[in-house]
Amino acid sequence: MASQQRSTSTAGLREKSYFEQQREELMAEIAMSFEHVLANINKLNRSLEAVITVGNEFSSVEALWSQFENVMGKEPEEVGDKSEAEGETTVSDQTEGASEA
Repeated sequence: MASQQRSTSTAGLREKSYFEQQREELMAEIAMSFEHVLANINKLNRSLEAVITVGNEFSSVEALWSQFENVMGKEPEEVGDKSEAEGETTVSDQTEGASEA
């Protein structure tokens, strides 16, 4: 039993091998890199949320401009149809008026 205690105590006090030291250093470096990646992802997420929030603030303005565009897009077609119809009657009215005179 005493020999088991000595082997346990010497195993606990023995120095770590070069491999174990390098592994711990690399594990610490990897953990720190993961923390930096996580911090940068969180920062990116906050920036994207801010951009989306600003974009959502312009939704009413976008809807208004879309409505304006739709109205202006339909207006020339309707006005063009009316003026063509009026133009034909105007031309025929002018020729009738000229022949009567």
